[in-house]
Amino acid sequence: MKIAVPVTSDNQIDSHFGHCESYGVFTISDKNEIVEMKSVGSPEGCGCKSDIASVLASDGVTVMLAGGIGGGAINVLNNSGIEVIRGCSGDAAEVVKLYLSGLVEDSGSSCHQHEAHQEHGHSCSHN
Repeated sequence: MKIAVPVTSDNQIDSHFGHCESYGVFTISDKNEIVEMKSVGSPEGCGCKSDIASVLASDGVTVMLAGGIGGGAINVLNNSGIEVIRGCSGDAAEVVKLYLSGLVEDSGSSCHQHEAHQEHGHSCSHN
């Protein structure tokens, strides 16, 4: 299994999927442990109009743990076979570990176009 996370330069989950510096791609073992993390560069422009979904899907990514993300990007990722969990924040590796432990749920909130440059107060929803 592979999980992607939009990240900042200090490996924090970026609150804006389409404007992140890069994507951390975590490879998960059969024992639900992180065995590798690599960085995939972020394309310029809006995430929903880029080829990032197909790039991540071709690398085997099946889950995206995101902070703020719009409906268009969610549709593109879903159409590429990538499940999106919205509303995550904090250290990327720690959030991946929480997800693997079953402690992360989708927030149910999507960003809207007019909110693109506002700060979002999302955090992961826990069981």
